[in-house]
Amino acid sequence: MVKVITNELVDLSTVGTNSQEIIKALAKKIEATDRITNFDGYLQSVLDREALTSTAIGFGIAIPHGKSPHVKECTVAFGRLAQPVDWNSLDGKDVEMAFLLAVPEDCAGDEHLKIIAGLSRKLVHEDFREMLRTSASEEEIVQVINDSLTAVLN
Repeated sequence: MVKVITNELVDLSTVGTNSQEIIKALAKKIEATDRITNFDGYLQSVLDREALTSTAIGFGIAIPHGKSPHVKECTVAFGRLAQPVDWNSLDGKDVEMAFLLAVPEDCAGDEHLKIIAGLSRKLVHEDFREMLRTSASEEEIVQVINDSLTAVLN
């Protein structure tokens, strides 16, 4: 079973006043699990990607991501924001939840695109978004995210 996210990569009250602070907070979660070799290098790859166009996809959700040689293994960190943040979203709504993707640069194929597609298919469903919004359990969030990505990554 795919384990791109673990309990340590879930933050149910991510603090930040803008997208860069949220990205940095979630990147620190990834760094703490020893899945990146160079924090600043990885963070810069995410911020460079974010500068191209907003990764806020609507529904109060953003999926910032970075493909970097500083990433050891495909990883997803999830943050439910303590306060909504303006992320220049396509639908004009503030972001309440963010998925930060870390993808090795030499990863076979476009694994990050598969992860984004897998998440996006689930995120269009209100019941899935509501569970992410309200769950008090990191374990439950990890389970449903890993389950939603198993089919696309295997």
